[in-house]
Amino acid sequence: MTLLWIPLLSLIGSVISSCTGKLSRTQAAAVTVLAPLAALGITLYHTPAILAGETIRYAVTWIPAVGLDLSFRLDGLSLLFMFMILGIGILVITYARYYLSKNDSLAKLYSYLLLFMTAMLGIVMSNNVIQLWLFWELTSISSFLLISYWWHKTEARKGARMALAVTGAGGLALLAGLMLVADIVGSYDLDVILASKAIVQSHDLYETALVLVLLGAFTKSAQFPFHFWLPHAMAAPTPVSAYLHSATMVKAGIFLLARFHPVLSGTDTWFLLVGLTGLTTLLFGAYIALFKHDLKGLLAYSTISHLGLITLLLGLDTELSTVAAIFHIINHATFKASLFMAAGIIDHETGTRDMRKLNGMWRYLPYTATLAMVAAASMAGVPLLNGFLSKEMFFAETLHQQVLGSMSWLIPVLATIAGALSVAYSSRFIHDVFFNGEPIDLPRQPHEAPRYMRLPIEVLVVLCVLVGLFPHFSVDGILSAASLAVLGQKVPEYELAIWHGFNLPLLMSAMAVVGGLFIYINRKYLFQFQASLPPLNAKKTFELIVLKVINWCQSRVNTIENGSLQRYIFVMLAVVLLCAGWPLFEMQQLAGSMPRIPVDVHNAIGAGLLIIGAFATVIWHRSRVVALLMISIVGLMVSVAFTRFSAPDLALTQLTVEVATVILLMLALFFLPQHTPKESSSLRVLRDLGIASTLGVVVASICYALLTRPLESISDFFIANAKTGGGDTNVVNVILVDFRGFDTLGEITVLGIAALGIFKVLSRIPLFMPASDGEGRPWARERHPILLASISHSLLPLALLVSAYIFLRGHNLPGGGFIAGLVTSIAFILQYMAHGSAWISERFAVNYRKIIASGIGIALFTGVGSWFFERPFLTTWFDYFDIPFIGKTELASAIVFDLGVYLTVVGATLMILASLGNMTADTQKKEVNI
Repeated sequence: MTLLWIPLLSLIGSVISSCTGKLSRTQAAAVTVLAPLAALGITLYHTPAILAGETIRYAVTWIPAVGLDLSFRLDGLSLLFMFMILGIGILVITYARYYLSKNDSLAKLYSYLLLFMTAMLGIVMSNNVIQLWLFWELTSISSFLLISYWWHKTEARKGARMALAVTGAGGLALLAGLMLVADIVGSYDLDVILASKAIVQSHDLYETALVLVLLGAFTKSAQFPFHFWLPHAMAAPTPVSAYLHSATMVKAGIFLLARFHPVLSGTDTWFLLVGLTGLTTLLFGAYIALFKHDLKGLLAYSTISHLGLITLLLGLDTELSTVAAIFHIINHATFKASLFMAAGIIDHETGTRDMRKLNGMWRYLPYTATLAMVAAASMAGVPLLNGFLSKEMFFAETLHQQVLGSMSWLIPVLATIAGALSVAYSSRFIHDVFFNGEPIDLPRQPHEAPRYMRLPIEVLVVLCVLVGLFPHFSVDGILSAASLAVLGQKVPEYELAIWHGFNLPLLMSAMAVVGGLFIYINRKYLFQFQASLPPLNAKKTFELIVLKVINWCQSRVNTIENGSLQRYIFVMLAVVLLCAGWPLFEMQQLAGSMPRIPVDVHNAIGAGLLIIGAFATVIWHRSRVVALLMISIVGLMVSVAFTRFSAPDLALTQLTVEVATVILLMLALFFLPQHTPKESSSLRVLRDLGIASTLGVVVASICYALLTRPLESISDFFIANAKTGGGDTNVVNVILVDFRGFDTLGEITVLGIAALGIFKVLSRIPLFMPASDGEGRPWARERHPILLASISHSLLPLALLVSAYIFLRGHNLPGGGFIAGLVTSIAFILQYMAHGSAWISERFAVNYRKIIASGIGIALFTGVGSWFFERPFLTTWFDYFDIPFIGKTELASAIVFDLGVYLTVVGATLMILASLGNMTADTQKKEVNI
């Protein structure tokens, strides 16, 4: 149960931090940091067990029949990433308090950051691949919000859209890959999948699944050629860049490669795709980083390069390459997050990130400069720092691989070149920013940042030094546990030490340092060469591709959607006719073996009235009032039919829906012409008549075939288990609030969204107000007759009493929250009709949006409450109690869920009808409180 609280705490923290807008900045930071601190405390509580080799699991049953559960696991790999997510997240929260200006909303940034933290925690802890994918997509959405935080800037909006498009597309590919893997294995459970390497890799769809999963990982971790979104995401505030684009979000793709390493790796396809992609990204990112003048641009491309390094290690076929990859994940998070925050301080204190202007900052920011230089030296792989250790392991592993066969010697050579480039861009970062003369035209006079703004950088730099000097003491335990979780077996022997003697990896490190310094000293030749190449603008290229796709899609849409409703209905009915009618010709006999029910007088009269009402609606459809009366006859006869065939719940629902619908149509038709002109030609009328008649024959034939054949239904199960499983005798209500409660929750959510959408449309649409009826007679001056007003006063309490009665009895007799909600709505609609919007708003000032939100929230938290008792979502609880003055009474938790349904129906219905009624009552002033 404690595992569930880790992502739940960060989610709760996101909600709480969004409400800290009125607090001081220090108070907001203090409140926000509590949730990740508590989550980190729970993580530390489980750490000893994980370091001992255990894997902790927790699952809540959701839909066990299809293998969908809320399932979490905590192993060494998860623990490592959780330390990065929570630890660096806490440091970023502290840093952001000082970074943002007073005009920026700190509460909004904190809320988005913790939402992203929740998504990342969900990814690394998920033990169900569908759940993992849901959190994966949440990272794309929350990162979109963070990148576009400064939404008033064009580059922020464009960068956010680009990141969402690329990572979102990769997420769809990942979903397909995960579904394929789960289908091959026969389970969505990650434990089962990770233990099924032989089954997966022997399947014909292995390579397809592998490519799809890798697409998801490569797009998220900015691997070539999907790297272009990351530099443009630097338009986000620096705390966001430090958290998302160095320590967490881009590491999600790396985590995916490591998590599925036990089941997908070990084949030539894996080695080639992962290894070569990583090698290309490593070289490309390192080369481009050297030419960037923007501080964050240089760090962005260096991040791409180091992510390529980790990917290359995961794609090598050596025993220790995976250990080296995990080690570099740790080291890269520490030095790159500290470098981003140092760059943020430089930008914050000088007003620019242009390295051509930032010269001699050592004189003005000596403390920040020292911290940044140590972190940059670690990034370059200088000895005695953590980056040196993992880079030396990287060089060693490139010497022992056979990925390219006889040409595998190229990999250590290219790795050394990439190492030299990393030294070169790190040297440029240090020299051009902190030395190299005097600053040029700075927007503001630089000075040191506040003490606690530098504190997060100090912590990370100390870790760089501590791991570099004492690797066995500081990092060996978590590295071993994470490696065990990835390799799934005994971890190969390795030694974390500063000195391994004179060997080839040390020589490669020395060559990288010397070569990097040489490249930097002679950089002008490289700059001249780069300037001679045709410029490439990834943002413009991406936007051009998107624009072409949009234009192509729009042309296709314009061809299909020509604005003709008749055409749309014709195509739809023609397809239905083809799909439903063709199988009838293959049936040998239409009638089944079931006995026919004899036709009596009552059924004949009811069917006749239905037919007459339907034909009358078609004949007089151009006269809106007559057509509405005919439609109401059809609805009334359907209600009578439900009653006739022993379906009182459906009859009550149909009757109340019919009343509300007729009133809604009356209000809507007020704005339409009194008579619809004839527009269809005679040939079109014949065509439509033929299609309608043919479709009627087909539907009637299908109904007759079904009703004359025995039907095996799940209804017997519901009837047998309604009382024992749901505690109620009204089977229909038990189905709605228990057996199919999740469907009902989705339906009321859709109802609430639809009501909000209709309200927004009606609040902005200009409508023509007719001054008279179809015959030219003006409307009556007395809008609210006194007789109707007097009657409505008497009916309101009676209707509310009937509504409460129907609601309370719904679990054992016909009724329930939906019907009661409609009865309540009709009672208030009557008040609107009798008194008008202004009169109601003065006496019943209710915000219907809040009623809808309350209803959906109550229904949702009723389902979530089951988890606290270790039961599946929306599990109903019931028991019998002796209540004073009432006696023995059954109480069920489903009534609370039904209350949510009731509130949503009331809020949605009244919002729609009150909006239309208010428009018809007064177009000049909208007085109803919606």
